[in-house]
Amino acid sequence: MYQPKPTTTQIKPFSSHFTPKCPFKFLPHPSSSSSSSKPTTIITSSLHNHNNQTLISILRSIPDWADSVKERGMQKNRTLYTHLNWRHHRSSLRHLRHVLSSLSSRVILSLVPPVLFFTAFAAAIAAYNSALIHHLLPEFLPLLRASSLPYQLTAPALALLLVFRTEASYARFLEGKKAWTSVIAGAHDFATHVMAIVELDPHIKNALLRYIMVFPVVLKCHVLYGSDVRRDLQHILDVDDLAVIMNSKHRPRCIIEFISQSIQLLKLEDSRRNFLESKISCFHEGIGICEQLMGIPIPLSYTRLTSRFLVLWHLTLPIILWDDCHWIVVPATFISAASLFCIEEVGVLIEEPFPMLALDDLCQKAHNDIQEAIATENLIHAHLVAKQKQKQNSHSKEHSPNGWPNS
Repeated sequence: MYQPKPTTTQIKPFSSHFTPKCPFKFLPHPSSSSSSSKPTTIITSSLHNHNNQTLISILRSIPDWADSVKERGMQKNRTLYTHLNWRHHRSSLRHLRHVLSSLSSRVILSLVPPVLFFTAFAAAIAAYNSALIHHLLPEFLPLLRASSLPYQLTAPALALLLVFRTEASYARFLEGKKAWTSVIAGAHDFATHVMAIVELDPHIKNALLRYIMVFPVVLKCHVLYGSDVRRDLQHILDVDDLAVIMNSKHRPRCIIEFISQSIQLLKLEDSRRNFLESKISCFHEGIGICEQLMGIPIPLSYTRLTSRFLVLWHLTLPIILWDDCHWIVVPATFISAASLFCIEEVGVLIEEPFPMLALDDLCQKAHNDIQEAIATENLIHAHLVAKQKQKQNSHSKEHSPNGWPNS
């Protein structure tokens, strides 16, 4: 075949070392049969890929739904308990109430994918063994059964893993709760000492109290995913202060800087100024503990070991229980998977303590307490001033011994 010689103006094809060369050589004149088979092959492969993607999307729909339920529950606002809540909590009808609310529990709904999988797997094992026993399958296939002795030996190990997992998660929950208790108490104590200093500039004093009230809110937004900082602060801070905080990369430390600079503007003795600055240490400590709990989980090797142990346990459970239970292995596997995976799920949920705490109510309570303390201080101050004036007026109107007022 005639091929023109390349000229200097001819554009060379683009080549790259990362572009693989095609290993097949096509004939210059393909036959009609090969040309007709090529579109058929492409259509068949595209349909196969489409079916695979559809199957994967169907299989992923249940876990995605369970995860969405779990995440919505994580973002739900917790409330502080009152006397009525405690009475409802220890009611004798709590067991019936807890059972009836099982289908709305996010812990239980998040376990739908693993529990369904292991229950279906147990039903498949039971169906296979039953078909083999009734000679519905070839006789050379093995009957899936085994001794229960390995389970009796490994059951304590699984129990210890679950107990240690939940205990470690609960310890993190307690640490987060203590850190937030310290932050709220520190903010209230800080505000009380600021209000006790009478000779402060009222403008700087009010701004400093606002910054102290704002710190728990900013720290809450720092540790909770999906929090709206601007919405929570727009009714407390000025617009220019809010703009500085929104542009900051670390908003809790930005608030601390506002507090520190406000203390430096106060006309105080060095001892009093140093005393007020020492109150900021509880805020720094709260930031450190919260960021440590957020950034460092329980060692992942421990979490993976517990998860793998549970999976292997329930994959072999129908085989172990077949001789004793036969078709009862299906409900037995369901009960075992629902209970053991539920314990592990609770440990995973409380490992991140902050969504489990009523942080919104704690911040609102701190804000209300400081506002009430300010109002009480102003009321008592006005009452004492009025009482002092009344006493001075009474002294000025004292009468002389002869009955006439003193000049």
